[in-house]
Amino acid sequence: MNRRATVARKGTTQAESRPVVSRWARHPRCVALARAELRKLLDGWGLAVISDDALLVLSELLTNAVRHARVSRGREIETRYFREPQGVRIEVHDAAQNWPQPRMPDVYGGRGLTVVSALAARWGTEVRDVGIGKSVWAVITVPSGGEA
Repeated sequence: MNRRATVARKGTTQAESRPVVSRWARHPRCVALARAELRKLLDGWGLAVISDDALLVLSELLTNAVRHARVSRGREIETRYFREPQGVRIEVHDAAQNWPQPRMPDVYGGRGLTVVSALAARWGTEVRDVGIGKSVWAVITVPSGGEA
């Protein structure tokens, strides 16, 4: 399903369609490291205009995986970033079988997927194409009138 690494999308070159893949320990500090990596990529792709939204979406998806992906010790979380014709696709992969469910916000949280839904052009959850678990993804696009 996630064969985008080998097939170029309309409006992108073969090199742009390959994902940038990183693996992270299930530790809260990985969120800041992943954000720094994505910010650098977005700047290099000429997508600084969507950095704030993309970084917030990444933070929410990755934090959910760190907090809720109950898997064996040593299992890592993987991020994949794809350059899209008008933005970026952010994927967070983990080996947990439980799928994220939007919930009513309360004093303890519950706002993450609401934020993702508000900022992303589209988002969803898929079964991983390799291994066990899932991929939660979101596409952040340049607002109309902006440049990509």
